[in-house]
Amino acid sequence: MTRILGTLSTIWMLVASTAMAEESSGLVVVELYTSQGCSSCPPADAYMRNELSKRDDVIALALHVDYWDYIGWKDSFADPKFAKRQKSYARAAGHRSVYTPQMIVNGRDHVVGVQSGKLEQFIRNSKLRQSEVDVEISRNGGRVKIEATSTRPADYSVHVVQYRPSAEVSIKRGENAGKSITYTNVVRDWDIVAAWDGKDTLKASSNTDPEYPVVVLIQHEKGGPIAAAAQIK
Repeated sequence: MTRILGTLSTIWMLVASTAMAEESSGLVVVELYTSQGCSSCPPADAYMRNELSKRDDVIALALHVDYWDYIGWKDSFADPKFAKRQKSYARAAGHRSVYTPQMIVNGRDHVVGVQSGKLEQFIRNSKLRQSEVDVEISRNGGRVKIEATSTRPADYSVHVVQYRPSAEVSIKRGENAGKSITYTNVVRDWDIVAAWDGKDTLKASSNTDPEYPVVVLIQHEKGGPIAAAAQIK
């Protein structure tokens, strides 16, 4: 009996480890483009806080844009390169405009506002697509090592992202004047650390702040889809 139980336990552990590997390789990236000065954004910020950030199958990132700053409140998290990234997605999709709030799923699918049903369908579709890239990351202090392989050569860029898990802001002016909003997974650093053609094994590294989680994205260039993602919290 002991031997049988031991064998069953071993089989269960192998199945569990396989499931965990499949789950980690199927992470879906959802980028929320938002602003402290946008009156339409608080519901999306709340959805990020209460839903997306709590999911194990999603890497949820809030990117604050600066193009709302002119109306009287300067977003303390905004970075012009986030607006540039959003516009590159619009160009790649053939869209003439960008929106806030807007969610981009795996660099491919666009959702304006909070449309949970549409967003969920895009997440499911992303999980069903077989990725051509496998990526693994490790961290020693602030040093992150990245290794990736691809089954299809392409022009990829390697992104290293860090975010602040939570931050509360009291907004004094602009469309959200008088509100105190808790923002979640606020991107604070976003760097492209390497270009990769996918032909050979990618080996790269980057210095990060050990205080914050780190996300690595392997993405097709020029606003293309995200091929793979990994995260260390």
